[in-house]
Amino acid sequence: MDNHIAHGASFLDSIALGMASDASPEHAFGNADNGKWPDPQPLSVKVRSEPYPLDALPDSIRYAVEEVAGFVKAPLPLVASSALAAVSLAAQAHVDVKRAEKLTGPTGLFLLTIADSGERKSTCDGFFTKPIREYEDAQAEAAKSLKRDHAAATEAWEAKNAGLKEQIRALAKSGKATDGIEKALRDLEHEKPDALRIPRLLYADATPEALAYGLGKQWPSAGIVSAEAGIVFGSHGMGKDSAMRNMATLNQCWDATPLNIDRRSSDSFTVRGARLTVALQVQEATVREFIGRSGALARGTGFLARFLVAWPDSTQGFRPFSEAPADWPCVSRFHQRLAAILEMPAPIDADGALNPIMLPLSPDAKVAWIAYHDAVEAELARGGELCDIRDVASKSADNAARLAALLHLFEGGDGAISAEVFNGASRIAAWHLSEAKRFFNALAMPAELANACRLDTWLIACCTREQSCSVGKNHARQHGPLRDGTLLDAAIHELAQLDRVRLIKDGRRSSIQVNPALLMGEVTA
Repeated sequence: MDNHIAHGASFLDSIALGMASDASPEHAFGNADNGKWPDPQPLSVKVRSEPYPLDALPDSIRYAVEEVAGFVKAPLPLVASSALAAVSLAAQAHVDVKRAEKLTGPTGLFLLTIADSGERKSTCDGFFTKPIREYEDAQAEAAKSLKRDHAAATEAWEAKNAGLKEQIRALAKSGKATDGIEKALRDLEHEKPDALRIPRLLYADATPEALAYGLGKQWPSAGIVSAEAGIVFGSHGMGKDSAMRNMATLNQCWDATPLNIDRRSSDSFTVRGARLTVALQVQEATVREFIGRSGALARGTGFLARFLVAWPDSTQGFRPFSEAPADWPCVSRFHQRLAAILEMPAPIDADGALNPIMLPLSPDAKVAWIAYHDAVEAELARGGELCDIRDVASKSADNAARLAALLHLFEGGDGAISAEVFNGASRIAAWHLSEAKRFFNALAMPAELANACRLDTWLIACCTREQSCSVGKNHARQHGPLRDGTLLDAAIHELAQLDRVRLIKDGRRSSIQVNPALLMGEVTA
């Protein structure tokens, strides 16, 4: 195991203004007799999570995240990712970012939260995307009369087009010249009504083909926001035969490179100047299945490397009911700022492509970006802390710059991106990099060991909160990370073999007793 990552003394400290240490505090857990236990054996692959750097967010976002998290009681990284997804979706159409000469790009974020069902991501997304949904509805309502006029104009054009073609067929059949009608048909082609540009930003259950059509023909800025990312990772579009093509499509959207859509039964088209945000929640088992089904494609094509990954500990079982607050001042201010950005005229050219303004880094921010880039790069060498996730790490400096541009716009900043804003963004990007290392390392281990690690983390957190050395087995099954009884039993057995837990039976009741040494700071995992 990489002890530096596990305990916070990693390269992240130096490149992201010092991330908080993960050293476990000492606790007094009753009168547990540690002497009756052998020393617990380490889970050598286990890597602990860093605390989410909430203070790196601007106050206008941070306070809204805290307000939602205080009521919803979802994992903090999940709430923060929902907020950043909304910011990305609203702002990506308006700004690109310039990292250095010849290094420019879009600002849309891809966010992936690995969490069990029931973590309340839909609720969190609902809080932060409300202004986006209201904007979509208002635009659709305002465009109703335009849509009727456009439909009538399109039908008229199609009738003329069909009539001219019929005339050409009739003349050709009788051997007469068709030059004049052919010219009329060519002229008519230039009169074809252009597609209406009515903003549609939110997608959930859409194939990559449907998404590309929406970006190319309807509105060039969109977001796939789904609390059930199995729709994406488990869809027909991600079957083995089509996975490479569709992952390449999403990769091109992240890069904002042109998409050529070739069709047999209808007109082909090219998507230019489009921007895309992706914010997904997915269960670990679904990701495992997806990677198993697609083989090395998910990593080899750079698809998963583009995501800011979060793998937060579950809060299920620790969410007592509380009444909703009478008002939401911080969320309301967040909504107002998001709505103001959405109302800004989108910089769309005559061909339907976005031309966002280019935000440069200030000289100090560029120095900080170069330091971040080089610190990450140094760890990609063999033996470096990021050697095993080179694909993800190589995108981290880009993601930090994207996030800085989004935060700059959301805060109403003028001119170049400041070093202060970039440093906050780099801390968040570094945290996600640490999470990616944790998750992909766990993904590489056998499922049985991964389950044991997840249960071990949950048991320790549960006992720490409750100041206890044991957890009821039924409680663990209902609220822990493993709801399947067979998987839970296998994980308990694995941990028992390592002297980390014991299964204690008292009649018909069973409890999982945790080695007290794991709860008193005497052993690190």
